Amino acid sequence: MRALISEAAGVKGRVKAPPSKSYTHRAFVISGLADGSSRIIEPLLSDDTFVTLNAMKAFGAEVERQKNEVLIRGTSGKLSSPRLIDCRNSGTSLRLLTGVSALDSEVTLTGDTSLQSRPIQPLLDALAQLGVNSETLQAGGRPPVRVYGKEGRINNGRIRIKGDMSSQFISSLLIISPYVEEDVIIEITTPLKSQPYIDITLEMMKSYGAVVENINYREFIVHSSRYKGREFKIEGDYSSASYFIALAAMSRGKVEVGNLISDSLQGDKRILSIVEEMGAKVEIRKNMIAVEGRELSAIEVDLGDTPDLLPTVAILAAVARGKSIIRNVEHARYKESDRIRACSTELRRFGCRVVERRDGLEIEGKEKPRGASVKSYSDHRMVMALSILGLVSSGETVIDDVESVAISYPEFFDDLKELVGDRIELSEV
Repeated sequence: MRALISEAAGVKGRVKAPPSKSYTHRAFVISGLADGSSRIIEPLLSDDTFVTLNAMKAFGAEVERQKNEVLIRGTSGKLSSPRLIDCRNSGTSLRLLTGVSALDSEVTLTGDTSLQSRPIQPLLDALAQLGVNSETLQAGGRPPVRVYGKEGRINNGRIRIKGDMSSQFISSLLIISPYVEEDVIIEITTPLKSQPYIDITLEMMKSYGAVVENINYREFIVHSSRYKGREFKIEGDYSSASYFIALAAMSRGKVEVGNLISDSLQGDKRILSIVEEMGAKVEIRKNMIAVEGRELSAIEVDLGDTPDLLPTVAILAAVARGKSIIRNVEHARYKESDRIRACSTELRRFGCRVVERRDGLEIEGKEKPRGASVKSYSDHRMVMALSILGLVSSGETVIDDVESVAISYPEFFDDLKELVGDRIELSEV
């Protein structure tokens, strides 16, 4: 699928943020492990989250979909071996389900070519400290991965793991730890990146009845217990909302984004302070954020805790006055694409001056970027960010392979068209 995009100035309107992908993944996994039944209200139903939901069903959870809800009868930690799980392009699914597999017997997890390029060895090394054997089926500690689970009989309880690779490794270990026969101590040996995602994991574990101690994000103590099924409503997703927030700021329009709670633990809520610092006006209402665009100024920003904001902040920098510096986000190189390299390459096609650093970017903003034919890298966040940049650039912008938005936001282009109308045309290639 190809998107043809033309300029839209002063965009105004209202859109509803989709449900949070991070919360939905965790809700499906924890509900699938729990005693009793859970009702997940307004989950995100996307390519990525369906991978996790279908996998938990393969592990033995009973799943029933209703309108705007998913009912899950949990396994009480007693899993049925699915043998093979195809995680497709979902890195979150791969990492969380690798942990779940340690509670089963022999499980092989695979995915598409992109997923097979993403590292998994640190998580396997951590599971080995619990006595769980595993192996990767290609060189370099990358998927496919085979886990020889302990069938719910894990009895070792101390893990040491670095905190600067992926918070999902740590979330995976945290989520399964209540089902270890002894209390689990997880020691973080380097500074923790993406801390807000750990906060989400801890919040959800506790809401399902787990007992977890957090000692300054350097040590987590998880007491042996069981999750209890419950009703859980999924909040709106700040990561997906960031593109509409950026559109308002960049087009000097005004956009209201609903379904966003002001006290969310989501790290990507930081997009509000970023656009405000750059010059936009932000108004926070009950379950609604209103952003009004003005002339934007460059920013220096550390995205160590919010790597998914990199494409959004990069396009904001592309139209801001002055040179913006984005740093401490090397872990964004290990997403669906190498997002540092992808942003650097594609922003140059719009005529921007970009310097690529190991852990970030330096971007010299242009008052009016020029439209371009750009690559999406089959990366949903690159598609969404480049679409917004195309809407504030002169001439036409063409983006190929835009169907990857289904990974996290299947209705993205429908919602965007509600704001910009015929400025976006989709066609089969």
